[in-house]
Amino acid sequence: MFQHLAKSGARVCWSSVVSRSSNRRLLVALNVSRPTLVPQVTRTMSSAVTTHSSLTPVTTTNAPAAIGPYSQAVKVGDLVFVSGCIPLVPSTMQIIDGGIVEQTTQALANLKAVVEASGSDLGRVVKTTAFLKDMNDFVTVNGIYANFFGDHKPARSAVEVARLPKDVLFEIECIASLKN
Repeated sequence: MFQHLAKSGARVCWSSVVSRSSNRRLLVALNVSRPTLVPQVTRTMSSAVTTHSSLTPVTTTNAPAAIGPYSQAVKVGDLVFVSGCIPLVPSTMQIIDGGIVEQTTQALANLKAVVEASGSDLGRVVKTTAFLKDMNDFVTVNGIYANFFGDHKPARSAVEVARLPKDVLFEIECIASLKN
């Protein structure tokens, strides 16, 4: 059969599987030239999922409301995990006018509002992750970020991404300590 597939010009994908009956590993050739219909599987999430008592959602009107099914931040133990903050103006829920400078400044202000609403502060931010639409903006973002955090230097990752929510240029999330 495998020779037939090869001679017919079919594209063959080889897969290693374990036989249930003999418990032996078998090498199987699959004809991938002809797509086969795969039955649709519909999965539904249970609406009975509730937040565990060890988790405390954080909300504040001083930062934009979540634009999806998530919390602005969640406290657990001695940490707070702040969701990605984008440059929405809290009072209007619109993207701030301007470019990378204005968007970075607004997103950081939103981050600060959520961190403070959690009971923490910028000096207790442990780690940030910055998402940039264009890594060519890194030097500009880095200068604003350095000024924002001052002498405090949290661990940080900065990555360029293909697209951000609402097509903004910058987003930032963080983990902060709640310990005094």
